[in-house]
Amino acid sequence: MPTRRRALLALATMPFAVPALAAGYPDRPVRLLVPYAPGGNSDTTARIVAPRMSERLGQTIVVENRAGAGGSVGAMQVARARPDGYTLLMGSNGPLTVNPFVQPNLAYDPAKDFAPVGLLVRTPLTVTVHRALPVHSVTELIAYAKANPGRVGIGSSGVASISHLAIEVFNAATGAGLTHVPYGSGGALTPDLISGTVAGAFTEISTALPLHREGAVRILAVASTRRLAQAPEIPTVQEAGVPGYRAAAFLGLVVPTGTPAEVVGTLQAALAAALADAEVRKRLEELGSEVASAEEATPEGYAAFLRQETEWTRAAAQRAGLRS
Repeated sequence: MPTRRRALLALATMPFAVPALAAGYPDRPVRLLVPYAPGGNSDTTARIVAPRMSERLGQTIVVENRAGAGGSVGAMQVARARPDGYTLLMGSNGPLTVNPFVQPNLAYDPAKDFAPVGLLVRTPLTVTVHRALPVHSVTELIAYAKANPGRVGIGSSGVASISHLAIEVFNAATGAGLTHVPYGSGGALTPDLISGTVAGAFTEISTALPLHREGAVRILAVASTRRLAQAPEIPTVQEAGVPGYRAAAFLGLVVPTGTPAEVVGTLQAALAAALADAEVRKRLEELGSEVASAEEATPEGYAAFLRQETEWTRAAAQRAGLRS
């Protein structure tokens, strides 16, 4: 009887184990893995948002960079982490929507291994060239590349990144024949873009706009559906003669699948508070990012967004010949 009684007591207390854990969450620092090198858009955004989230959580969020394989190295580390809310991923196009279509034998499944917390921002890409390149429009870039086959190197933030995909889609749509030059991140690409080691880049507006304003580079067009309020003088790629062309990086938080709903809710509330902060929004918008709506910054809204982006990426990869 005593043995049976102990077993029954153990069963009776099991349903309260997860809520008890969630009630005390967080009781130590939280890790936010950025799956790219320091200095790029993902890293900058994480370091803007993390302090405000930390204030709400009452614990420090430590931003760590885990670069490699177009974001897959960091993503795999989070996918394999304990689902307790202490390891987060700054999820972006590469590890969440692009890599499944362009990297064979991916060691994780974005749809199964991650639970969404909320979208942070969208950041449109730009068609940017070094100031010495003798082109001042997308039309001129296409003509120049065709006249100099194989000699116009255009940088991306890495193989299987959204900027890589954007270059391939651009080539497929225009026949420009731009040569893809992959880097480890947007931050790693920037010095070579400034020096002219690479002729240009398809990179986020947050990276290109300060350089454009300093005169180091020239933004020919932005790959958004409409002109940006931060730089209304810059045309869209569609206006420049490539119908339907768009490309944007996105950033949002995900956690390992199995993380308790209460913990996800706590993280989402901290994210919502950070995105509602006037100073945070100002800094993100100054980078050229579009802050997510209140609905997109929820698990449900971000999940719907990811489904839409995955389908767009699937079609884009097929058009670019990156997927059979």
